[in-house]
Amino acid sequence: MSVQRRAAFLDRDGTLIEDANYLADPDRVVLIPGTAEAVRTLNEQSVLVVVVTNQSGIAQGLLTEAEYAATRDRLGRLLQQGGARIDASFHCPHHPDVTGPCECRKPGTLLFRRASEELGIDLAASLYVGDRYRDIAPGLALGGFVRLVPSGSTLEEDLRRARAIDCVSPTLREAVADYLAAR
Repeated sequence: MSVQRRAAFLDRDGTLIEDANYLADPDRVVLIPGTAEAVRTLNEQSVLVVVVTNQSGIAQGLLTEAEYAATRDRLGRLLQQGGARIDASFHCPHHPDVTGPCECRKPGTLLFRRASEELGIDLAASLYVGDRYRDIAPGLALGGFVRLVPSGSTLEEDLRRARAIDCVSPTLREAVADYLAAR
């Protein structure tokens, strides 16, 4: 497949939705204000929207694959109500203390490379957004446009590291606007 398409790789918890720690109940999915508008803007600009999320609670027995799928589907419905859509979702169900190390857990790049192969994405022309440094590290490794959007879960060290390379945006909407203006 010819790699030509741009994508926005978005973290889920703390970036698209309020971080509820090991979210197993779809009724607890709450969009962060402005999320639907930001995703809709990407959709309108023909930028694929791909969620990439670490879900270590699965390996730890705190939620099941079915519960993860239910929360993923709820997120999709909430965005659809705001006129937005997610084009694909990828998750890492592992936890290093339970399953050992893996390449799919962020900051690993396996899920991003898999998305590129499956969807024909130009990784270097894409946007990477998250509320933790591990969410944007794959974008740095792959040559993309990165933005850390702070949340209540953002570590001070992550924010310091992101500021040092001038890649912090206060909201997802502003991260999207920064990306579109730069491309």
